[in-house]
Amino acid sequence: MTTPHEDTPRPPGWALPNPSSPPPGGPGAAAPGAGPVGPPAPGGPAAPGVPPAPGWGPAPGSTQPPGWGPAPGYGGPGYGGPGYGQPGPPSGYGVPAWRPPALQPGIVPLRPLGLGEILDGSFRAIRANPRVMFGLSAAVVAVVVAIQAVLTWYVGGLIAGALDDLARSADPTGELGLADQFGPSLATILTTPFVALATTLLTGLLIVSVSRSVIGQKISVGEVNRIARGRIWWVVGFTVLLGLAWSVAFALYGGSIALLASQEQWGALAAVALAGGLALAVGVVWVTVRTLLVPAALMLEGARFWATVRRAWLLTRGSFWRLFGIYLLVQVIVGVVASIIVYPVTLLSMVLFQDPTMTSFGQIALTSAGSVVAQTLSTVFSAAVIALLYIDVRMRREGLDVELARAAETAA
Repeated sequence: MTTPHEDTPRPPGWALPNPSSPPPGGPGAAAPGAGPVGPPAPGGPAAPGVPPAPGWGPAPGSTQPPGWGPAPGYGGPGYGGPGYGQPGPPSGYGVPAWRPPALQPGIVPLRPLGLGEILDGSFRAIRANPRVMFGLSAAVVAVVVAIQAVLTWYVGGLIAGALDDLARSADPTGELGLADQFGPSLATILTTPFVALATTLLTGLLIVSVSRSVIGQKISVGEVNRIARGRIWWVVGFTVLLGLAWSVAFALYGGSIALLASQEQWGALAAVALAGGLALAVGVVWVTVRTLLVPAALMLEGARFWATVRRAWLLTRGSFWRLFGIYLLVQVIVGVVASIIVYPVTLLSMVLFQDPTMTSFGQIALTSAGSVVAQTLSTVFSAAVIALLYIDVRMRREGLDVELARAAETAA
């Protein structure tokens, strides 16, 4: 993998924080405007709000104006008897300190974001630059869906016919419909790597557009490609490495079950199946969340590959459950939206073309059009959420909002 171009322009503020710079004020620094704390000087006035000590008064032999000193009956111990003065405010009462509203030059305010602001910012990112968010995404998804449609037609019409006997032997009565669904299912499996590659590419490219929309900038498709050149392949490479690691893990899991089944060790097989399946499920969730910010970090930061991956891993520390909850909610949203689009189109194509095998040209064309719309919406929204989650975590942990505000002022 090549190193990133040093002359590639990036929005100011995406650079890594300087670990050598001490925190403002330093350890043990006094608060601004605070004076020395200690007892009042002898003979001097008491600190504001502190009642005078018992017997506080003028020094012996000194003169004082008439009436100076404690009132009769209030001197000495027990100073400030019942009913003296006005009662203080109840516990918790008071007006909170006024804070100026957060600067918002773009799609989100420059401060730590809430769930609603992240979801709303994702829609704002789409509206802020629809040519990149929708146009570029639709073009890439259309190419992938076209490849999938061709494979579905070819596999369903030719290869599935040659392997029809195999499907018939597995389903002699035809009740399960294996012979009808064999071609489309095989085509879907063959195109899965293309879909994953396209989704990865789009996620990396769209993150660049969302990051500029945060500071109120709008860039073209050509600028996105120029900025992402040399770094988008890092995102693809990381996705491939992660996919290979999971393939090895699932292969070991399946191989262990097959080996135990061949030796008829049913007790060990049940234990391995349950424990291994649970461990894999937990591992998938944990690794997915801990690596959720890696694509955004690879696209927006200028460090080396493994240093960036490690940094993105550390950024999620302490925010696991929040990131997991938001990511899970987003996946449910995009899944429901995709189902609303795909299922009616599929039913309509089956009614219009009366083809249970779903391999006719008209049915493939209609279902492919629905798939383009559904995958485009899913990819665009997911990429926008991931980019805003990355920005939100850095604003919470590193004060990125200050750097983004400076970048917005510079751009203005």
